Parts: sequence; structure tokens; C-alpha cells
Amino acid sequence: MTVRIGAEEEFHVLDAESGRLVPRAGRLLERLGTAGFSSELQQSAVESNSEVHDTLDGLYADLSGTRRRLAAAAAHEGLAVVAAGTVPLARVTPRDVTADPRFRRMAEEYRRVADEQLICSAQVHADVPDRDTAVRAMCLVSPWLPPLLALSASSPYWLGSDTGYASWRTMLWQRWPTAGPAGCYRDAAAYDAAVAELIGSGVISDTGMLYQDVRPSAHQRTLELRIGDACPRAETVVLIAGLFRALVRDACHRLERGADPRCDGHHEWLRAAGWRAARSGLEGPLVDPWTRRAAPAHLVLRRMLHRLRPALEASGDFVTVRELLAEALAAGSAADRLRRTVREADLPTGIDLLVTETRGDRLQARAGTRRARPQAATRHAGGRSRLHPVTPG
Repeated sequence: MTVRIGAEEEFHVLDAESGRLVPRAGRLLERLGTAGFSSELQQSAVESNSEVHDTLDGLYADLSGTRRRLAAAAAHEGLAVVAAGTVPLARVTPRDVTADPRFRRMAEEYRRVADEQLICSAQVHADVPDRDTAVRAMCLVSPWLPPLLALSASSPYWLGSDTGYASWRTMLWQRWPTAGPAGCYRDAAAYDAAVAELIGSGVISDTGMLYQDVRPSAHQRTLELRIGDACPRAETVVLIAGLFRALVRDACHRLERGADPRCDGHHEWLRAAGWRAARSGLEGPLVDPWTRRAAPAHLVLRRMLHRLRPALEASGDFVTVRELLAEALAAGSAADRLRRTVREADLPTGIDLLVTETRGDRLQARAGTRRARPQAATRHAGGRSRLHPVTPG
């Protein structure tokens, strides 16, 4: 089975001079056009949608090209864009909701939760054979999603202060009534009945407000990963996409063989595992899905790589994902990189780091003018693999 992938990325819009979040996404969208881009609840965020890809190389080139377009358009408006769960400098106001009837209703209903939706995420779609498979696969992939959150963690700062968390976005996000672990259902009919009940309760208005960590797409034959922060480095999104595709492929294979998810109905540990990943990122312990006990992040992720090797090899992703994971563990989470920069310099320098990583400048400086594909075989002087962006031209 070919499992294609795609990604949606959300970007904060900042004033280029002050580094503060500003409600000017509309100006940016006017310059970009609507093809591949859309607005969000808050006027300070823009969403991009990738094409569908068979390979991680193709996804990386797509994401990198989109980021260059965004950065160029933003520069013309005196703005900058950042892919991260939160940005350090922002203000909370009910006046900055996007002028869309649905968004306005959400702002009125959810009040402070909507006002503080100054967060961005990265979502990954992976093909599934049918909706029943998508629903049943959720139970099999869910234990492995907190480690993906840890890889993405990029939001330690909120309203100018260090929260102590690697992903404060997760803490803000989980206040929505449908956020968190997805639960397990016997088939699509059972899942859809539960969704209809939620909508009937009046707590949510439509299927677009299903904010679980993973969900079957309402419009496509895909399973959608929603647990992670937006990631400053595009190759982190590619790494997460490769691992998620492997999880979905592995789950589909198990279901084809008649494997029963054997869910015990106890999801408390999954929510706890998500909290642990949000608190620690890659720099502390995670909850090991095998043992449900604390274990170092690098150990949990390397065990995950080993478990998924057959599925990764089936997609041709194993070497790339192995090398990307090694680099991610060596470099540390985006949250840790940001904190280190702030300690060594100051908060504005940390914001500059987020802007330049989002734009890809860090990679271009290393890659020079070479036109390289995002393959794990590419090496640099330090001996580790690195994805190089496709240079313009």
C-alpha cells in the first residue's frame, strides 16, 4: 500500500522590528493569494497546506518553498513569520479575531480560551484505505504520539515569560473541550455517532472542532496527526511526518492481519504521557509506551525507531528518518535551543533565532549554493546528516 503524506503548517505573524505578534495576517494573505494559504481564528496566524507527496524529499522541498514564499511576502510588509507553538512576545485581546462568522461565534462562545488561541501547530496527513481503518488505527497509534510531541516542542515562552514547559501550546490547547487523546472506537459508525452526540450537546458546533491528538479527516481518506507544535526547522516536520507515516502503515498492517487493538479503556496514562512530553520535550523523561514508565527521551525515540523499522523501510524512509532523529536528539528541542539563546544573549535574539530557522537561513548558510535533495546521505563537517533546502533559481 502506498501511504502518501501531506502537512499543514501554521505560522505566527510578527512585526519585523519589535518581534511582537501582530494581527496583520490579512495583509500577508493579500500579497500571497489564497492558493495554498488560509486564515486562522486569530488575525496573527496564517496556515499553509502542502501538496500530497509520496516521498519525504518531495514534502521537504514543498515545505521549504512555502516558507521562502512566506518570508519574502512578509518582508515586503515589514513583517516576519515564525513556525513555533508560541512566540515569546504577544498580547491577549478579544479584538483580533478574524472577521469570519464561524470564528466570531467561536470567540463569543469560548471567550478567554479563544482570546488566548495565540498558538500554532503542524498537522500531518497520512493515507488510509478507508474510514473504518482510520478510526480503528487511532487506538494503535495513540500511545506513540507523545514522543512526536516531544520532537516538535517549541513553545517555552508565553507573554514574555518562561513557563517551564517545552510546549506551553499544549497546555493552552488542552483547554478546548475536545482536545487530548482520541479514544478507541470499534468502527467509523461508532466514532461518527460519538461526534454527532458531541455536536448535539452544543459544546462544539461542527466536526472542524474535533481537536483530538489524532483524528480521521472529515473530507479526505487520511488519518490526521494534530498533537504537535509548529516547528521552526522544516526538517523536524519531515521527521515527524516520516514517523507518523510509519505508525499508520504499521497500524494498517496489523489490522489487515486481524490484530485487535486490545484497548483496556484506560486513557489516563495517555493524557499523562502527553503532559510529560509537553513539560520535558527532548530534555527530560518521557513515558515509554511499552512499559508506561518514565524513560529518557532518547531511549524512547530510539526504541520507537527500532519498532517501526519495517514500516519505515517499506516507505523507503528508514535511513532518512534514522539520520534526522539522530540530529534532532543531538541538537535538542526547539524549546531548548530558544532557551539557550535567550540565556546567552536576550529575548530578542531568541526571537531572531525562530525567524531565521523558520526561513531556513541556518541551513542555507551551511549548504552554500549547492542544490541538494533532503536525503540522509548528505553530510557536513561535523559528521551528522543534514537536510539541505532546495535553493531558489
